[in-house]
Amino acid sequence: MKVINQFINGKEYISKSDRFGDVFNPANGEKTKKVSFANSEDVKVAIECAVEAGKKWAATPPLTRSRVFFRFKDLIMRDIDQLALELTSEHGKILSDSAGSITRGMEVVEFACGIPHLLKGEYSENVGSDIDSWSMRQPLGVSVGISPFNFPAMVPMWMFVISIACGNSFILKPSEKDPTVPYMLAELLKEAGLPDGVFNVINGDKEAVDLLITDPAVDSVSFVGSTPVAEYIYHTSSKHNKRVQSLGGAKNHMVVMPDADLDQVVDGLIGAGYGSAGERCMALSVAVAVGDVGDKLIEKLTPRVQNLKVGPGTDPEVEMGPLISDVHLAKVKSYVDAGVSEGAQLIVDGRSISLQGYENGYFIGGCLFDHVKEDMKIYREEIFGPVLSVVRQPTFNDALKMVNDHEFGNGTTIYTRDGDTARAFSNQCKIGMVGVNVPIPVPMAFHSFGGWKRSLFGDHAMHGMDGVRFFTRLKTVTSRWPTGIREGADPPISPIIIIDSVSGSARNKSKQSMKLVPFIGSPPMPIHVD
Repeated sequence: MKVINQFINGKEYISKSDRFGDVFNPANGEKTKKVSFANSEDVKVAIECAVEAGKKWAATPPLTRSRVFFRFKDLIMRDIDQLALELTSEHGKILSDSAGSITRGMEVVEFACGIPHLLKGEYSENVGSDIDSWSMRQPLGVSVGISPFNFPAMVPMWMFVISIACGNSFILKPSEKDPTVPYMLAELLKEAGLPDGVFNVINGDKEAVDLLITDPAVDSVSFVGSTPVAEYIYHTSSKHNKRVQSLGGAKNHMVVMPDADLDQVVDGLIGAGYGSAGERCMALSVAVAVGDVGDKLIEKLTPRVQNLKVGPGTDPEVEMGPLISDVHLAKVKSYVDAGVSEGAQLIVDGRSISLQGYENGYFIGGCLFDHVKEDMKIYREEIFGPVLSVVRQPTFNDALKMVNDHEFGNGTTIYTRDGDTARAFSNQCKIGMVGVNVPIPVPMAFHSFGGWKRSLFGDHAMHGMDGVRFFTRLKTVTSRWPTGIREGADPPISPIIIIDSVSGSARNKSKQSMKLVPFIGSPPMPIHVD
């Protein structure tokens, strides 16, 4: 059985560790690979390589760094079908979704290709008498990224692309559930011309993570995952003097106003609520029906959820694939059980789905609840599965308060035809990413991705200019030069070294001997004479 090992210093690194994890195909439950779990020696080697390689990389001109990413982008496009197939085989999402997520990661690569411009500082002349001041952004050193299973290509590229373009070296700890694509990206970076040791991949679990986020040689930590782990990563890394951006969980609401286009609403909820089997931090998991729109929404939404085409992600006709693991499948089903027991009305029940030939796959059909209350578990907690809750609220203000009172603040959206309502919602909601008649308001790569409240720990969001600021240190220089003798003075003349071609000896000539060969401004250059 194939083993996914570590990628350190530009090549496969075979650990002496005796700990391994299993990688499964979620569509049929078959074990397809094993992944080596790094030990402390592996982590130490990766950090040492990153430190050493980072010294030269930090001194590499930004234009040279950007050219690596121009080539990297071309290589991703060349191999995108294979990358998507590997992603689907380990995660389960449909092929078009896999390819789309890789494309979204590639957009960060395109943004990073402009790093020479993005790193430009500011200049102020005469901040005082004959005093100038300017700023520059310089690399941090060694960056660590800890990425989740749901986007094994896109989220790592949110992290390492900006970090490396800014002149840092990077160590990625991807999810052990789907490790192949991150390893493939490491190989593509090497093919693109990235020097060995600048990008390294450490596979493993909490043991490897704890070593990475506490080592004194690591300067920054980026994380995406659940809120309890995000908070742990933030506090532990900060305690060890790291710069940290730690993105946690979500409970994203769509507010549906009575004047909304319900066909657009339903299309948005199907894609954002059930796409990728709900395993997205930007998934819409709550629809807030305002006024009398609730019954009409349920009437239009129910048949669409009932008729979702569920199956293996490689089937081009399928709309929703399996969940990542049997453990996660059991967890999602337990949330549906809890919703029923707490009194929510289960309109569509996908728990009993069975697919011929894929009986051992981790499948669940779309689930739809109505009349969900704010004190119910299915409303309070992130389910991370294809479970949509409809909540009824009488007014816009009630809906807005509900959104703002939730502990998570990752993303939200409102569907309405009224500009004043949309503006009020966008202005007053306490959420990091807001959509207006857009179901998944993920910012483009030249903006930044991040939530509020318990969806983001740290001061910086990901990619965009926030990413550039996170992965660099600001340095400001204030400069004054002593007054020199300028008026009427000849320009300074450098001494000339004349080499006797016969004896090979060199001797400095005085200023008077330079009248025939003046050499002004540049460092002295040897002149051969007979």
